[in-house]
Amino acid sequence: MDIAQQPLPAYYRLKRRLLADIESGHYGMDGRLPTEHALCAAYGLSRTPVARALSELAAEGVVVRHRRRGTFVNPEWMRALRAAPEVSVMTCDQAWAGQLREAAGKDLRLSITSAPLSELRTMFRRAIAEGRGPDLALVDSVWVAEFAESHMLTPIGELDPEWVAAEHDADFLPPFADAYRLDGDDIVAVQAQADVTGLWYRREALAAAGIAPPATWRELRALGRTLAAGLPRDRHALVMPGGPAATETATYALVGLLAANGATIFTADAVTLDSPAAVETLRFLRRLVDDGVLPAEVVTYDRHRAARLLAAGRADLFVGASYHAELIAEETGTALPEVGERFGFVPLPAGPHGPPAILCGGMVYCIPRQARNPHLAMRLLRAATAPDRLAEVCAETGQLPPRRSVLDAMAPVSPFHAQTAALLDHAVVRPSASVYALVSAQLQALLEGVLTRRWSPAAGVALAADRISAITGLPVVRA
Repeated sequence: MDIAQQPLPAYYRLKRRLLADIESGHYGMDGRLPTEHALCAAYGLSRTPVARALSELAAEGVVVRHRRRGTFVNPEWMRALRAAPEVSVMTCDQAWAGQLREAAGKDLRLSITSAPLSELRTMFRRAIAEGRGPDLALVDSVWVAEFAESHMLTPIGELDPEWVAAEHDADFLPPFADAYRLDGDDIVAVQAQADVTGLWYRREALAAAGIAPPATWRELRALGRTLAAGLPRDRHALVMPGGPAATETATYALVGLLAANGATIFTADAVTLDSPAAVETLRFLRRLVDDGVLPAEVVTYDRHRAARLLAAGRADLFVGASYHAELIAEETGTALPEVGERFGFVPLPAGPHGPPAILCGGMVYCIPRQARNPHLAMRLLRAATAPDRLAEVCAETGQLPPRRSVLDAMAPVSPFHAQTAALLDHAVVRPSASVYALVSAQLQALLEGVLTRRWSPAAGVALAADRISAITGLPVVRA
């Protein structure tokens, strides 16, 4: 996508792009950068953001600007960078790569390998199997149990016990501080920016209906019917990711809805999915389809489709996550702080047997056992999760900082973060298991099968529970 169309400040995106090009040697040791005019034309920007990006790079010593001669890479800065020790990093996309490069500064030189999130798990396992694991990896939190059980991860306390005690255990929020204690009392991963599930809504639509955001399923169904009345075929009252095409996004939504009705998937001892609360959850979703509130076509949506419909005004309600704020900003062409003015985000409405709920998730940092430079990786991890770094990144992306001190500091100046921070009181995390990816696939199939009427809610839940039992080796406890 064109830099000018992305939701973060254009100057910042350009600065990050230029910094990556400079670090890669694209302009040479003392190479000349394109002129301001050339950069404006190349990236579709006005002169103001281009000038600011270059001015900040100059202030940081990355480039040197000469009147009438142009802008050049600072050879002293490059020499310092080349002399810095190298840390190999594996991550899922260039946005994370840019954040890590900024955290590293010129004290560390990064060698970054990235892949789409859908391929990252396989790429990480293959690298470990071939003896070329990275020093630091940024992976989905639900893979931690799998990697830890396979003895792939270094306990963080082995590398820096003082940081774990003084910063991690003292400042990271409970849902994140305790989620990765999978090997005794030590943690094997550290939460990066976090996200939570919830219900997005268009403020204009609810104001026109004269109805407050729903707090219960009964209220959600009533609101959905009101909004659906008279809508054209290309508009919907409620949308959500509904099947395998949406991958983990569909699982994220379903597990959050189950939690809102007091239903769970499995514990350490048994598969608990086959319960009246779980059946009731799937039955509720199918009633929404029967009511014309939720279109059955959600089973074909990819992971971004539902959020884009909300942003385009073609849906009024959306079961999604806090990280969708950035996509909504991008799709609507608005700055991230303005998203909260047009769209609201609340906990998933409570079912008959549960409280309003949100599901915590996100990416985590881990240091493989194979790391050649584990202490340098730990230095980068500390820099990436430092309070000032987290505050800056979360202000740009709309994600939640996992540290209490950062969240408290951001709440007074960011209404979106103040609103979503309050939801953490009801937070739960996705079930942890070494075979989570296979379990997730069964939950996606369950959602698709019930919404398309291939299975009744009761039959679908029973079948999914049996399959998850076969995958995990745990017995099914039927309530």
